[in-house]
Amino acid sequence: MAVKSSISDLDAQIEKLRERRRSLIVKSAERFARAAMKSGLAETEIADEEIDRIFEEIAARFRKQEKKGPGGAPPQTRRPSDSGTGAPSEVSHDG
Repeated sequence: MAVKSSISDLDAQIEKLRERRRSLIVKSAERFARAAMKSGLAETEIADEEIDRIFEEIAARFRKQEKKGPGGAPPQTRRPSDSGTGAPSEVSHDG
């Protein structure tokens, strides 16, 4: 038997979903902001239109990889973290 939902119950569910949506947007924004800071892009003067174009190119590249499926190269989800400086690690050659 179907349970009748009251309007207030539906409104509460909608508000929870809106809050969840806001939370996901904030987490996504923070993730991209961390990447921009780590790479130094956050300190670079780039026009908004150029940023939009660059992100479209990146999105297209990852969408293309998703379409390749199991036969293509697997999409890289995370890059291995280095020392956090953005520079390659140096190997000591002191004997």
